[in-house]
Amino acid sequence: MKTLLIVAHAPSPNTLLLREAAEHGARHPEIEAVEVVVKPPLEAGPDDVLACDAILLGTTENLGYMSGALKDFFDRSYYPVLDEQQGLPCALYIRAGLDGTGTRRAVESIVGGLGWKWAQAPLVLHGEWQEAFVEEVEELAMSLAAGLDAGIL
Repeated sequence: MKTLLIVAHAPSPNTLLLREAAEHGARHPEIEAVEVVVKPPLEAGPDDVLACDAILLGTTENLGYMSGALKDFFDRSYYPVLDEQQGLPCALYIRAGLDGTGTRRAVESIVGGLGWKWAQAPLVLHGEWQEAFVEEVEELAMSLAAGLDAGIL
């Protein structure tokens, strides 16, 4: 059994829908050998990262940067997992009111420093809210979990 950790900030009803969609996608009934753990960034920490086989990050764009909660998660987890989780498969979704560029750049910089590998390019959900965002996040999480289940990640 492999573990997919979803660490996603959800300060609004719409971002909560995104986190729920990620969990729903990762728990697809055809994905059998993946345990899914979902935590808000302020509750997740290095022990969770050390116990997972892949991680899906979710954040809002706050003033052109990742959420403070996700930054706090990285601040607490970075050094304790640095040597232990090199090559950890990861993915990211960003709920961006603007274009998400600064947020994406910041997370990519930290992920690069950690030596994690991108399973997929970051998903940037920008502009006005669209119902299609929910499906996109669900598909992202399903794909990540399916890759773990198939042993290709």
